[in-house]
Amino acid sequence: MPNTDQRYSQLFQERFKRSPFLFVAPGRINLIGEHIDYNDGFVMPAAVDRHMTFAMAPNNNDRSNIYAQDFQEGVTFSLQDLNPGETWVNYLMGVMEGFSQRGLPVKGVDCVFGGNILAGSGLSSSAALCCGFAFALNEIFKCGLTRLDLAKIAQFSEHEFAGVNCGIMDQYASLFGKEGYALILDCRALTHGYLPFKFDDVEILLIDTKVKHSLGSSAYNDRRASCEEGVRILKEYYPDIQALRDVDIKSLEAVKSALSEDTFMKCRFVVNEIERTKQAAKFLKEHDLKNFGRLMFESHWGLSEEYSVSCAESDFLVATAQEFPNDVLGARQVGGGFGGCTINLIRTDTVQSFSEKVRKKYVATFEKEPDFYSIKLSQGVHQITDVA
Repeated sequence: MPNTDQRYSQLFQERFKRSPFLFVAPGRINLIGEHIDYNDGFVMPAAVDRHMTFAMAPNNNDRSNIYAQDFQEGVTFSLQDLNPGETWVNYLMGVMEGFSQRGLPVKGVDCVFGGNILAGSGLSSSAALCCGFAFALNEIFKCGLTRLDLAKIAQFSEHEFAGVNCGIMDQYASLFGKEGYALILDCRALTHGYLPFKFDDVEILLIDTKVKHSLGSSAYNDRRASCEEGVRILKEYYPDIQALRDVDIKSLEAVKSALSEDTFMKCRFVVNEIERTKQAAKFLKEHDLKNFGRLMFESHWGLSEEYSVSCAESDFLVATAQEFPNDVLGARQVGGGFGGCTINLIRTDTVQSFSEKVRKKYVATFEKEPDFYSIKLSQGVHQITDVA
């Protein structure tokens, strides 16, 4: 067991005077297919080797005592009083409410958690928080839920308690991730396949803009509303459609005059991004990383120019990556947008030199230092050990 994870067990024992179970919940990246999950399309996420660790044990009463090591903050709440507030505890309360609504025998727990997923980086720390906590409750209280059930409970928590009307991609990726593989996820059927992502000479490099987003207070929900407005109008012309997944670009263009310019642009991005994701899966199966990377670049500029969820820092990093075609095969903003990280598909032997060049240019432009993280694709949520 990694020393960092053992640390949470020790912290738990110091605080609660007994031994916990240990669970790990990874963050996720999305190789391509951004803002597509709530449009019933196809996405290509993967769990990554940055995660949250939960040291947990039942306490045989109806009160939960949770300590967030990263924030140095503890809270206590009753299962009878699960009311949304203003902090990270919203997510955990929402998960417990999700179990309660299913009539499952969940009781109070003691918990210490923390990890190395930077909040606001676009790696979905919130999904890791919800999924890890839900998985732990399911195991500790032997509720018998499937991973898909847990993903739906985690999504419910984000919707109802955190106020982010997100799709299910982040939760799904955190729970179903497989080491060395990306998922191709059908967000309508909620089924997936695995695509090998193991290359000797290419790796994934994340560059943190240091612009922290907060989806609950951002325009994320507005983007979803624009897509729903587009579907409502499109159904007047194409009654059989259920979501933007059911629309091709030719059909969308044919009714452009019925949509506002903003709604049309948002819908066009989604329709094109769904098609890009399907093409990207084909290229990945063929090990055609050149064309896969080209689609990543196209995805980013669609996010920036059509979906309007980028920022100056993310655009700068992607544009800079395009200046080094021998080093970087593809790059794009990852996550909901408005900051966070860019994801770069980069030749392994150029990571150091590329990072140094980018750092100099970025500091000169924005007067702040970006951070760089090499990422590997990892296993989804899992239990590390029985009681220590």
